[in-house]
Amino acid sequence: MATVETPEVRAEARYVRAAPRKAQLVAEQIRGRTVPEARTILAFMTRDAANDVEKVLNSAVANAEANHGLIGDELYVSGAYVGAGPTLKRWRARARGRVNRIRKRTCHITILLAAPEGVEATVVRAPAPSRAAQAAPEAPAEETPKPRTRKPKPDAEATEAAEAAPKPKPAPKPKAKAEAAEEKPKRARASKPKADAAEKPKRTTTRKKKED
Repeated sequence: MATVETPEVRAEARYVRAAPRKAQLVAEQIRGRTVPEARTILAFMTRDAANDVEKVLNSAVANAEANHGLIGDELYVSGAYVGAGPTLKRWRARARGRVNRIRKRTCHITILLAAPEGVEATVVRAPAPSRAAQAAPEAPAEETPKPRTRKPKPDAEATEAAEAAPKPKPAPKPKAKAEAAEEKPKRARASKPKADAAEKPKRTTTRKKKED
């Protein structure tokens, strides 16, 4: 394991939806603290801005471990400051047709990490090479194009002779059997003789006329 001097590791969050003064009060509490102490202070702090500052601190530790190969718990917060961002202006209706202005302030949070003075940071592994330093992949060798072979054209005499030859007639389809072709005689249904209307007995009404 080699020991080398490393510069400060930086992480910044821009346009955070928090007032600069409120975020500055949180940043002052972790300035000069080690990373484990700063995380403990932010975890038990009741201010809303502590969540935003903790995210920036974790981002700075991740940058130190991924880009520089350092151990995050061995570093300390060398700088933590908050700058004012643009203010969103809104309004609220009040009595007598008046308007109150609402200012929604934003801020930029910056945190710097470094190794303690007199102590060289421990490098676990070599830092990952930057994108610019990475060499471009070698281009594959160009393949020599294969020569195209043309198919020989058929002779005109052979094609004419093939067209002039008589085409074979299709084989006749077998006729259906005579038994299947013959239609079976249909059975005629015997019609029932209809009775004459005169033979039907007339209906006799048994209802008695109502007496007046």
